[in-house]
Order: sequence, then structure tokens, then C-alpha cells
Amino acid sequence: MSDTPAPPRPAATSGDSLSGFLYALTAYLLWGFLPLYMKALAHIPPPEVIAHRVVWSIPIALAVLWWTGRTADLRAALTSPRMLGMGAMTAALISVNWGIYVWAIGSGHALDAALGYYINPLFSIFLGAVLLGERMGRLQMVAIALAVVAVGILTWEAGRLPVVALGLTLTWGFYAYLKKRLPIGPNQGFTLEVLILLVPAVGYMVWLAAQGTSHFRQGVAWDDALLLGCGLVTAVPLMVYANGAKRLTLSTIAIMQYIAPTMIFLTAVFIFDEPFSKVKLLAFGLIWAALVIYSAPILAGRLSRAG
Repeated sequence: MSDTPAPPRPAATSGDSLSGFLYALTAYLLWGFLPLYMKALAHIPPPEVIAHRVVWSIPIALAVLWWTGRTADLRAALTSPRMLGMGAMTAALISVNWGIYVWAIGSGHALDAALGYYINPLFSIFLGAVLLGERMGRLQMVAIALAVVAVGILTWEAGRLPVVALGLTLTWGFYAYLKKRLPIGPNQGFTLEVLILLVPAVGYMVWLAAQGTSHFRQGVAWDDALLLGCGLVTAVPLMVYANGAKRLTLSTIAIMQYIAPTMIFLTAVFIFDEPFSKVKLLAFGLIWAALVIYSAPILAGRLSRAG
């Protein structure tokens, strides 16, 4: 969310397993609680938070690759110009997505973040139709139309487009689209992305320290702990998710992906006390209806297979 990934390719698994369900559930719950962590970092500028997410994710990511014996894949990727080019594009998209997400949570726009991740699966269908020539079913077209109407209602209420929600949807949608075409496993791909981002992240941290504006190692132990922990809250859910996704069917992941935005929504309304007007209720209602329409064929297919 900002960090939640797109569903894996259908060939990833032939059925669901309990371990896969528990892995995926853990990942989505961690992403659902992530706003509470990012809210505690609201006093730190988003670019600095992103830099720490990158830097402190690398030891964890490398340790996981070493433990799983996948370091050779990473070495091959680092010596391939094509892989580096694709990795640079996905790294750029995910860093922008993280930046929008961190800013949204810290500045009182968590509802917009939830909206963005609710819209994301519908945007992925749209991308598939436009970029891959995939045929949309009638129900999918209705779901996308409802989402467009919801965005129109929010635009009318605010007098401007819901930039945060659309920014998260667009950056994650294109990130997921490109990530599926990156010929490398999800853990290796994530490690490649943060390694590509390492130089600018460290450079920015050094520049902040030289300017005297860094929040790291300035005598505030809580800030240091939170910034160091950015590696854990970034890398661990992604790695856990990767292990769950390969043990679950695509349809199961498609339904479970709503856990995190629902938790973000509830956190925004009941913990962060963000205003939730009748117009927003109408817009979210349309989005929820669209997701029900989108999910119905998936659930029907699962039930028919189970029967």
C-alpha cells in the first residue's frame, strides 16, 4: 500500500494453502496498520522518510535473498542493462507512490489514500484493456464507470480532482504493470529497486545532515527508532506477501487486497478523525458497489470450482 502489490500472475499457484492465506493476511494487516506508523512520522518531511525507507530496507532485503539462496538472480539483474532500465522505472514509480502516501497520511488525507487503493484494481483492468488489448466484460465496464462517477462527485465537491487518490492509483497501477514484466522474482525485484534508489537516498541524507536539517541522530531517540524502523515496515510486509502470493490463487488475492484500504479507511475516520461528508459517503458507496460488481464473478468462479 503505497505499498500493497498487485495480484501475482495466475500461474503462480494451482490452489490455496493455509500457510499462503496466513502469509497474505499478515502482510495486509501490516499494511493496514502502516498509517499509524507513518502518522508518528508526520513531523518529518516525506522525502526524508522515503530515503530512510530505502536505506534501511536494503539489509533486510539482502538478508532474505541470502537466506533463500536468490543472490545469483540479483547479481544477474545488476549486470543486465535491460533489467536495470526496467528496475529504474519501477523504482521511480514506487518512490513517487511512497512519497504521496507518506504525505497523505501525515497531512490528514488518509481517506484519499484509502480511495486510491480501492480504485487500483479497477484501474488495473482499464490498463489491461488499453495497453494489452484485454477484453473487459460488461460487469467490469459497469464497475469502472461507477468509479469514474465517484471521482467526478469528489471533484465536484472539492472543486478539483482528488489528486492524492489518483496519484496513488496511477503510480501503483503503472508500477504493477511494469513489475509484472520484470523477469525476476518479487523479492529480487524489490531488492533491485531499493539498490537503484540507494545512491540518491544516501546522497539526500548526507545533504540534510550537512544543512543541519536532518531528523536522524539529532538527540531524539524516538525519531531515530522510527526512521530505522522504516526498513522493517517497508520490507517485511512485501517479503511476507511474496511468500503468500505464490501459495494462493489469483482470485483469493483479488479479494484479500481490500483488507488494507478498508483498515486505512477505518483508521482515517475513527482514529485520525478526518471529515467524512455525505458527498464522500456517496462517492465511497459507489466505489464499494463497483468493487462488489468486480468481485462477484471472482467469488462465483471460486464457488463453482469448490462445488
